[in-house]
Amino acid sequence: MSYTIHHAIKPGVIAPNLTPFEDDLSIARDLYLDNVRRLLEDGCVALAPFGTTGEALSVSTAERLEMLKHLTSNGIDPKRLIPGTGLSNLPETADLTRRVVDMGCAGAMILPPFYYKGVSDDGLHAYYARLIERVARDDLAIYLYHIPQVSGVPLSIELVRRLKTDFPGHIVGIKDSSGDWENTKALFGISGLTVYPGSELPLFEALDLGGPGCITATANVNTSAIAKVVELHRNGETEAARSAFEKVRTLRLTVQEYAPIPAQKRLLALQSGDARWANVRPPLEPLSEARGRELADRLRSEVGLDILSMD
Repeated sequence: MSYTIHHAIKPGVIAPNLTPFEDDLSIARDLYLDNVRRLLEDGCVALAPFGTTGEALSVSTAERLEMLKHLTSNGIDPKRLIPGTGLSNLPETADLTRRVVDMGCAGAMILPPFYYKGVSDDGLHAYYARLIERVARDDLAIYLYHIPQVSGVPLSIELVRRLKTDFPGHIVGIKDSSGDWENTKALFGISGLTVYPGSELPLFEALDLGGPGCITATANVNTSAIAKVVELHRNGETEAARSAFEKVRTLRLTVQEYAPIPAQKRLLALQSGDARWANVRPPLEPLSEARGRELADRLRSEVGLDILSMD
């Protein structure tokens, strides 16, 4: 089989962008588009719509497609989008993934099927093999999504290596959100696989191993600072990069003490003055304004980032 070379994402930071909701919990289309534009302007090299941070499994397939069309019809380059398409069943995952490929997106980020637990590597390999077969597009670029603490279904190093070997033109990368650096480090040993840590915390170690950057939730509120670390490191300014990284690290650890999705949404609500930003879909609960102001105060004092005064 011949393969179309997938669009290469430049090195840098990728944001799994937040999904804003109206008070009736429909997607706030204006906020969604405005936030995507802001993140790209602030330095994201690409976005991963409808990942965990985007409350993907609280958003329907139809809504995902509608918003992706909304973005592309308003000038957002699909080659800078790696949407999440992983659902709990093969037919719908294949259908959504095919539609994303047909839109011209740079790739699809695909969870393993996440309802049945304790499944074998052989079963997971068969799932991805059938998925590739059903999508039936030479230019399908899959970014595996390893987040076992949420999905309950790990992607072992052996399985990822096997998938990359068997489908070299389709399995192009992985987002490792396990938080286990030894696992991420082992993934770098798989030839031809692009590895993104799912957090900026191990960013320095990943860059030292030749990684392109990271895919991180807190890029929603800290894009430019994370992007600067990547830029400095790639320019060989290691000490300057390490110094800049300390504030990036502190911000991440501080936000993690709160519920990260509601927390970042509350920060954007306070920053923008638009209360819709604080909305989340159940079962998540919004962060109170008081807690949001507490977090903003901590970021100001501990990181020197005045969220509330940013444009």
